[in-house]
Amino acid sequence: MTKAQTDPQGGNQQDHDRADIGAINAILGFHIRLAHGVCLRHFTETFAELGLTQKQVSVLWLVDDHPGIAQTDLAQRLQMDRATTMAIINRLQAKHLLRRDRSAHDGRKQALHLEPEGHAMLARAKLAIGEHEAWVKRNFSDAEVKTLIALLSRIHE
Repeated sequence: MTKAQTDPQGGNQQDHDRADIGAINAILGFHIRLAHGVCLRHFTETFAELGLTQKQVSVLWLVDDHPGIAQTDLAQRLQMDRATTMAIINRLQAKHLLRRDRSAHDGRKQALHLEPEGHAMLARAKLAIGEHEAWVKRNFSDAEVKTLIALLSRIHE
């Protein structure tokens, strides 16, 4: 049967093969992985021009919301390990988007602040996030989005 041929049920054989995934269709984690993959691909396409990853945008946004936040607090809030957090901060600092200062409250901690270039990049990123979020939410009502966020939060919190 060629792509143009239909199966006995009247559909395209390729569509039928893709839809017939068997028992794995009942696995929640499978659907979460598929949804994550689709969202990540769209995010990557949307942010290609900016040259930022999801985690880098999250770091910039959190530092903007909490100027002077310690690296350790940032890592905890974003649920990232110390090594990953340090690597992301190093990259953002190398791009002149943020800086580390010694904390005014605890000299052992690094306080993070956005550089002017970081503020400008975050503004551009927020526009791209708006576009990406509209794409992600396009098939859901506002109430469904709230429900989905609440349900997913129960998995990761």
